[in-house]
Amino acid sequence: MGSLVAKSSLGKNSDLSNGVGDVQTAISELGIQSNMTFRNINSTIQASLCLVILLFASHLGFAAQPNVLFLSIDDLNDWEGGMGGNRQAKTPHLDQLFERSVLFTNAHCSQAVCAASRNSLLSGIHPSTSGWYTSTASMRKTYDQVMGEHKMLPQHFRDSGYQTFAAGKVFHQGVSDYKERTQDFWDETAPGYKVPKRLLARGDGYGGKHFYPFPKNGSQIIDRYGQGFSDGNSLCYGALDRDDMPGGKMFDELIADWAVEQLAQEHTKPFFMAIGFVRPHVPYTAPKEFFDLYDLDDIQVPEVPDDEMSDVPIMGKSIAYGTIKTGDHYAVVNLSDTYWKEMVYGYLACVSFVDAQAGRVLDALSNSQYADNTIVVLWSDHGQHLGEKKHWRKQSLWEESTRVPLCFHVPGAAAGQRHNAVSLLDVYPTLVELCDLPPAPKLEGESLVPLIIDASVSREHPVLSSWYYGNYAVRSDRWRYIHYRDGSEELYDHQSDPGEHTNLASSPEFESVIADHKKWLPPNGALPAGKDKWEGDKLDRRIRDWEQNDSIPDWLN
Repeated sequence: MGSLVAKSSLGKNSDLSNGVGDVQTAISELGIQSNMTFRNINSTIQASLCLVILLFASHLGFAAQPNVLFLSIDDLNDWEGGMGGNRQAKTPHLDQLFERSVLFTNAHCSQAVCAASRNSLLSGIHPSTSGWYTSTASMRKTYDQVMGEHKMLPQHFRDSGYQTFAAGKVFHQGVSDYKERTQDFWDETAPGYKVPKRLLARGDGYGGKHFYPFPKNGSQIIDRYGQGFSDGNSLCYGALDRDDMPGGKMFDELIADWAVEQLAQEHTKPFFMAIGFVRPHVPYTAPKEFFDLYDLDDIQVPEVPDDEMSDVPIMGKSIAYGTIKTGDHYAVVNLSDTYWKEMVYGYLACVSFVDAQAGRVLDALSNSQYADNTIVVLWSDHGQHLGEKKHWRKQSLWEESTRVPLCFHVPGAAAGQRHNAVSLLDVYPTLVELCDLPPAPKLEGESLVPLIIDASVSREHPVLSSWYYGNYAVRSDRWRYIHYRDGSEELYDHQSDPGEHTNLASSPEFESVIADHKKWLPPNGALPAGKDKWEGDKLDRRIRDWEQNDSIPDWLN
């Protein structure tokens, strides 16, 4: 990443440990115990913690209200050195940022799909409250009903005196999912990505120009199986030359260019700058030099037992099936003997590519006048499966879908890792507290400032994730509990089974664990926005077809 880290994680002249010892001493002197939880602590402890936070704030050394560099990376799972998800991943810039930040290694999204996750983080409201599970069209129609006087995160910053900037994919559809409200969110936005027809043709109608370019010869899925499989054509990969890219650049390179330019300018007000990178979202295409970082012959695919799905309920099987008419996993493993490995190869190349673009922006910040007065937040909207659970999308309730990198680089704060289960819902209230913004009463997350201050602080409640209406995962520090809307369940012990290969839900010895997690399920989850009754969805229709025709695919059994 360069000088943001090389000079110090705080900028040009700061000392990382400055003031932290005083804060830790204050914690001890005030008698705050290491097993303290965020909630249900007595008023004396609450007052003491407030004093500690004030002490912490006094040591941050902000010359003025801090700026915020808000970096999002689409579909980035835990395949970075700092997160430990794949030891082959080459992500030097992100790893250096993680080393100089507070990295939350057990962070999870509210729902593992772009639109729902991003709108949940940016609103601070869970999909089970808003009903915003899928469609951005329904989100727009119900915006006033859900939000009321509440504001999206960038608008809250803008209305609090910040200058707000956006580039790339911040919301699902770019800088905004609400065209008529974009000017309420942002003072300035970067241009979109213009893709010529000759390059659009390679995508066979795939939506979202910002995801292009596709491979030189189009999708391998369509090449192997034909146009009837175009609904899954994005599961493809390829190294690109410069003439394969509009104007010779990937969209993420243009996004980084714009961010670097903005950080070199004079800003008279504190800024909130949201930079949203698109890769490693499918298709897995990137400049050739990032594929050259890896040897295809050496690529390792995830370990997936043959009977991986034998103890997964039918609703989980329906989710794992994916998009392609034969099922995603079946299509991948039958395309060729090496296509699974090739897809992993493509994803790793895209991860290294986006790592380099993030590094350019972080270097620009470090070399700017804003280095010592800018909070950096880096997050992904959700993870991504690369064959784990025989699944090839995000869009599930398993670990590979919900777990995301999340870090806060706060000038004056000690770096370190936090292994508590935390939610992307916590980002909004954390920034409100760090930047001393007015409270936003509808927020459903909790500020992470106590954890940023003190690694020994614990949390009482786990993280809730949803997938479509009525399907939930509850992730605590040790366990993942899944409850599907048909009443079926999964339970995984991450202490002994981090790959989630053995479903413990039917074992009587874990009844108390299930009960402890089940109490966090919403008693009355919101119907999908715009609906007044539940009529089922494609998951139910697929299950009904399987049961009527006794046709659950063998590879899902």
